[in-house]
Amino acid sequence: MPIIVRVCLLSAVCLFTMTQTACKRGPNAQLRQSMYRSQQLYDQNMELAMQRDQFQQSANALQHERDQLAMRSQSLESNLNIANKRLDNLNSERSEMQQRYVSLMKKAKGQPSPLDGEGTRRFQELADKYPDFEFDPNTGVSKFHSDLLFDSGSDVLKPAAKEILNQFAAIMNDGNASRLNVLVVGHTDDKPISKANTQRRHPTNWHLSTNRANSVVLSLSKFGVKQDRMGSAGYSMFQPVVPNQNDSARQKNRRVEIFVLAPDAVVAGWDPNPTILH
Repeated sequence: MPIIVRVCLLSAVCLFTMTQTACKRGPNAQLRQSMYRSQQLYDQNMELAMQRDQFQQSANALQHERDQLAMRSQSLESNLNIANKRLDNLNSERSEMQQRYVSLMKKAKGQPSPLDGEGTRRFQELADKYPDFEFDPNTGVSKFHSDLLFDSGSDVLKPAAKEILNQFAAIMNDGNASRLNVLVVGHTDDKPISKANTQRRHPTNWHLSTNRANSVVLSLSKFGVKQDRMGSAGYSMFQPVVPNQNDSARQKNRRVEIFVLAPDAVVAGWDPNPTILH
């Protein structure tokens, strides 16, 4: 039996009993007091019943909210698992690409220079003109010290850098060299990016090395080297030419290398059998 009905019956019984007792035993004041007390009990029980209903409604609402949060948590966990799998796949692809580039770079370094005598002579003259530009006539590899091309932490080419790159492009677009390809590779020292302004554009040394290589590629393109003859890469701090023991050594490791490659080299040209990554 519901509590409201039981309270009402109890109140009626009490009221009847008190009425009968009052008629036999006492004055009307006792009867009125008993009736007032019975009404109070009834009101209190009605209020308790209302509070119980409100509590039940609140409990139901909280249960519904908890169920919604549980469903949302499951959805977020599922999305997180998917994102982690994608990240693992990207890291795997990056590792495979890194290994492939390292292998190709080693192969390129071991090959003789594809430049003819005229191209080699002109590059050697360019190296004699710019102390911070190095040229290896045996391999055809050119090295630009970063201080020659960029300000610290920047990938914006200096005016003097544009001048030497213009001359570099002129050699690559003339005679036998016009059929050759180039691979531009950026390197940094081992110091992490620390300045806030630099971090906004280059969060890591990976970003700085690749962004600098891209800047050189785009500059060579403006000076007439066709983009389908070029490639770019960045190796961050992981291919130093000397140990990073002091500022002088770090200066040598901050560099941009340009590999001059034969037309059939797959590093900078079209790869007829590309590796398919999954």
